[in-house]
Amino acid sequence: MVDADFPSDPMHADLEDTAHPSYALSASFGFGRCDCHADAPRSAGRRLFTGLLGVGGAMALVPAWAQEGVNVGKQSAFTKLVSAEQVEAGALQEYTRMMREAQRQNALAPANHPQVVRLRAIAQRIIPFAAPWNARAQQWRWEVNLLLSRELNAFCMPGGKIAFYSGILQQLQLSDDEVAMIMGHEVAHALREHARERMGKSAATNGAIELGAALFGLGNLGRGVANIGGQLLKLTFSREDESEADLVGMELAARAGYNPRAGISLWQKMGQASKGAPPQFLSTHPAGPTRIRDIERTLPRVEGLYERAPKPSQRFEPMAAPRR
Repeated sequence: MVDADFPSDPMHADLEDTAHPSYALSASFGFGRCDCHADAPRSAGRRLFTGLLGVGGAMALVPAWAQEGVNVGKQSAFTKLVSAEQVEAGALQEYTRMMREAQRQNALAPANHPQVVRLRAIAQRIIPFAAPWNARAQQWRWEVNLLLSRELNAFCMPGGKIAFYSGILQQLQLSDDEVAMIMGHEVAHALREHARERMGKSAATNGAIELGAALFGLGNLGRGVANIGGQLLKLTFSREDESEADLVGMELAARAGYNPRAGISLWQKMGQASKGAPPQFLSTHPAGPTRIRDIERTLPRVEGLYERAPKPSQRFEPMAAPRR
């Protein structure tokens, strides 16, 4: 097991109250509107992963698409049009702003909350398998937070900044395996640099190679980073991005010892939660039945990984259902 160091958190939010609105920090990306972001400085008010690279580092020498598991090809050439450092720095600024706003609204879960402990335990198992998909992940300072909101959402920003919304844990009564499928999916977006790819495509469309000046009309690096953070909030991923994240996420979860078949029950729950109305995320995400069929087709490629993987020694209870 890889060690993790989490600073104490003075926050004492009442996590049984999920009546917080979709406050200003609500992202337009994530599980149901996907995306990813970056790195944050160490502080007492946030949670940071450290020392999570031991297992993944040794695997980084072999390209993920050359290993057993899923094959999604190499990253898009459009990522080369945008600086990874700037994207991650912009994501860091935006993530930090979101967490501060959540803390101000008493909507940031404390480190000792059972669901925060749960999310971090699952992340500890997934993160060591990130490096083969993206060598930059070895330097990311991973962070996992829980936000109080009724939204069915979660996200991972470029640089390894993960957040789950309490609504998706409570309303769907997710098992650990289902949480791992969501987390793997979101981490996959960050590893495959889908946000950077989308920005690169915008840069190419605009005939802009230099992101700072041409894409955003900026005169200095500081303003460029700030505007990248704002752009990240507005990004939506293509259906191809979402399908790719599903496949890579399945492999990450399977290698971490979580049953990839949970993707089927997860999307069945998502379909039930929509109550027959098309969920907002279906505008970019593949529809539930299509997603389930894709998962079923991919299972033979990852079930062996799951069967051989060490399984979690601890299982967690779902988050208490919302009050009626």
